[in-house]
Amino acid sequence: MSGILELCKKAKVASAAMGRLGTTEKNKALLAVADALMEEHSDIIKGNHIDMENADANGMSDALKDRLLLTEERIAGIAEGVRQVAALDDPIGEILSMKKRPNGLAIGQMRVPMGVIGIIYESRPNVTVDSFALTFKTGNATILRGGSDCIHSNLALVKVIRKALSDCNVPVDSVQLVENTDRALVTELMQQRDYVDLLIPRGGAGLIRSVVENAKVPVIETGTGNCHIYIDATADLDQAVKIVRNAKLQRLGVCNAAESLVIHKDIAEQALPLIAADLASENCEIRGDEKAQAISNLVVPASEEDYGTEYLAKIISAKIVSSLDEAIEHINRYSTGHSESILTKDYASAQRFLREVDSACVYVNASTRFTDGFEFGFGAEIGISTQKLHARGPMGLLALTSTKYVIYGDGQIRP
Repeated sequence: MSGILELCKKAKVASAAMGRLGTTEKNKALLAVADALMEEHSDIIKGNHIDMENADANGMSDALKDRLLLTEERIAGIAEGVRQVAALDDPIGEILSMKKRPNGLAIGQMRVPMGVIGIIYESRPNVTVDSFALTFKTGNATILRGGSDCIHSNLALVKVIRKALSDCNVPVDSVQLVENTDRALVTELMQQRDYVDLLIPRGGAGLIRSVVENAKVPVIETGTGNCHIYIDATADLDQAVKIVRNAKLQRLGVCNAAESLVIHKDIAEQALPLIAADLASENCEIRGDEKAQAISNLVVPASEEDYGTEYLAKIISAKIVSSLDEAIEHINRYSTGHSESILTKDYASAQRFLREVDSACVYVNASTRFTDGFEFGFGAEIGISTQKLHARGPMGLLALTSTKYVIYGDGQIRP
């Protein structure tokens, strides 16, 4: 029996036991995990320190190292996320509808756990805890497969979580970590249709594509983030400078960071020099079309590839457009369907942008950096879905549930 198969069988057993836990038991265990994370933060940071040393040795970029880093402050934030999940309403068992048929049958829908959820992700150890908290609250078991670059962080985190669960006498195997970083085991996990009910990949385009193309288990596709900021002709310039800086530079290595700038020609000569100077002060490069280059000497030539690139670095593309129609067309062509924002004072333009831009999250006069389960009030998130089936956008508790029909009768038989 392979290691993956053994994990999957244990998870299947644990998922059945999880389905019998009540809300009070689940919340008590989640709060115990949050406390344990804080109490054991030193051991967690020790594990993370090994990963950070390896990241330096392997030449990992600063943006990706920022994703990987754990500090006492960040662990406190992660623990707070667990507490917020505990405080959320438990969706399991909710009756979504109940209707009575002419034959007397009462037919309704009940919200239920998915069962066993596999999470495949890269160098973000906070995903380990977020995934556990959300899947546990929804009565699911989870199998976690993080990247080799965060293995020591994940080992420390899962050890703390499982110890806290054991102390609460709830199913320890409701969370399991694939400790072997051999990539062949990822493919094996993706084939376990008898035991795994859902796969969620979180990471770069290559990882997500590999899971979508090779999995035999249903997948929720979480997308990369080529996010756009469109500065309309009526935008507030001071606001635009601040929003672009925040969306691009507040944190580089995240999927909701802006990677593309689109500017209406009627405001470009005023807006672009201000934005370019502000970004240049932080050594952020702008790669733009000929019109953008003519407006600012801080803009370097962009290639066709630039407009579709998620940089995760201090680089942003820029395109000057002649109309809202052209802006929407450009965004829908190059976007990864994640998050886009329009900066405008015109209500009609804002409403058109909201309706016609085909992305999971569409903003008016705000930074794309808010596309996040924590910011949306979910306590934490399992990922950002850029597909359209079952879940779209930041995925919280409801995205990790399914439904079943429940039917009440009084002796009815079908004629």
